[in-house]
Amino acid sequence: MPTYRAPVRDTLFVLNDVLGYGNHDNLPGFADASPDVVEAILAEGAKLAENIMQPLNRVGDMEGCVRNDDGSVTTPKGFDDAYRQYCEGGWLGLATPAEFGGQGLPYTVHSAVSEYLVSANMALMMYPGLTQGAVAAILAHGSDEQKKKWLPKMVEGTWTGTMNLTEPHCGTDLGLLTTKAAPDGKGGYRISGQKIFISAGEHDLSENIIHLVLARIEGAPVGVKGISLFVVPKVMVDDEGKLGERNAVSCGAIEEKMGIHGNATCVMNYDEATGYLLGEENGGLKAMFTMMNEARLGVGLQGHAMGEAAYQAAVDYARERLQGRALSGPKAPDKKADPIIVHPDIRRNLMTIRAFNEGGRALILWTALKSDIAHLSDDAKEKEAASDHLALMTPVIKGVLTDKGFDHAVMAQQVFGGHGYVEEHGMSQFVRDARIAMIYEGANGIQALDLVGRKLPQNGGRAVQAFFKEVGEFCEAHRSDEAMAPLTKALKKGLNDLQAASLWLMQNAMQKPDNAGAASYDYMHLMGLVALGLMWGRMVKTAQDRLAEGGDADKAFLEAKIMTGRYFMERVMPGTAAHLARISSGSDTMMAMPEDAF
Repeated sequence: MPTYRAPVRDTLFVLNDVLGYGNHDNLPGFADASPDVVEAILAEGAKLAENIMQPLNRVGDMEGCVRNDDGSVTTPKGFDDAYRQYCEGGWLGLATPAEFGGQGLPYTVHSAVSEYLVSANMALMMYPGLTQGAVAAILAHGSDEQKKKWLPKMVEGTWTGTMNLTEPHCGTDLGLLTTKAAPDGKGGYRISGQKIFISAGEHDLSENIIHLVLARIEGAPVGVKGISLFVVPKVMVDDEGKLGERNAVSCGAIEEKMGIHGNATCVMNYDEATGYLLGEENGGLKAMFTMMNEARLGVGLQGHAMGEAAYQAAVDYARERLQGRALSGPKAPDKKADPIIVHPDIRRNLMTIRAFNEGGRALILWTALKSDIAHLSDDAKEKEAASDHLALMTPVIKGVLTDKGFDHAVMAQQVFGGHGYVEEHGMSQFVRDARIAMIYEGANGIQALDLVGRKLPQNGGRAVQAFFKEVGEFCEAHRSDEAMAPLTKALKKGLNDLQAASLWLMQNAMQKPDNAGAASYDYMHLMGLVALGLMWGRMVKTAQDRLAEGGDADKAFLEAKIMTGRYFMERVMPGTAAHLARISSGSDTMMAMPEDAF
């Protein structure tokens, strides 16, 4: 069965050496999380992931969740104890303000630790993950009274949270939702309707579940302009915070899913349940997007984390499995065959996954750091630039890293050959679990449309122009460095392709919107390759500088970093040309075929 080792060393390299995490101690929370403290936090998070969460991953997949006759849900064996240990360690409130019981540490630290925990057990970590998103929405849009009432128990994990958007007839197009909210004459509302695909909708890990539900108040405008957001507790809570009677909300069924079996994905029925308006009336979509944007970064992290977990299992197997002889001659002459890691095609799989994983980790942490700057900096210009980066990269991280996380789980499974297809080795779980990340929180095609249709033209293209400038300046700064030339030349070519694609969209999308739709998916992946390439340029430059300074203790680590970066530029970055070619072909052929010809 797969094991898992948290990549603490790699995380610290990115944070401290590449991103200069310690240079941001002027921001609130950073002084309390010095590099030494962060290292200690990561070490403890690694222990929790490796020793508590990971051993339950297979258990959750095999047992799944069970809906009982009374509508309650039982989670897999061991989940309750692991969740209790997670909460007692203060992990749920790591980046939440101290006034509500959190530790007030940077979101960057939270993101780093989350990778380990999700790699170890994605389904289990969805319970606190949804709670953290609900906490973010209440923090941003709740009244002082609501924050005081709901947040402390959620931050400590005694209560959990959900987000309720989707209905049987209504997924991406939320303007079609029919869940109703009628004033109850007591300052609250009666919520009636059905929601589906609700992760962690019902379970036995917490004493209460705080649902955030999108609904339409009677008489509200049609479409998305008439949607409001409501807090709907599973169990009623009085003014002193004590639990009362059960609210009129229930789990009608648990979805039979392809993966993430350890998480209860529920059909939720609201039968005039008591709810409380969160934020402004008819301002629900704006409030929910606070939660969704954080969730999209978290889902991108899930895709990355599944790729990392699958990669580690594939490496272990490739070192042990004996099959055939190396093309260049036996590498283990004392054995009947060589380990399959000597074969170029196995190396192709492993190196490709590794290159994306390490680049993806750097991109996630860079963006998490920008999120901290956007929320905490008192420098208006710095805050604006960080916010621009966050908006631009959110759909890229969600779309690209989840697509690749699934692809790489499949590639890792391929390393096992036939053994990867049977459940005994656990590889199919990575494939099945990774698949959902491409779909929920906005399917990846929607992420691509969001990038091209909203994020590129936003503020006159300010964010994407800043990104072009940052990549271009990096290439120019190291153009004369012979050791960096293989990277900067490939990165500059990728940037040229991205700029050409952007120009093509400017010239061809306005008068023919289908051109934008047809180009969006390739454009998202093209931008993803350039963003990952920039991360690799910075990592390789940092590794070279460390070696030049005499980093002998880390020599093998740093040399491996440089080799992986070169592989990315040689084998992966050329994909930008293919994306550009597809984008430039336009939408005519794609849209020409009559519907009845399909």
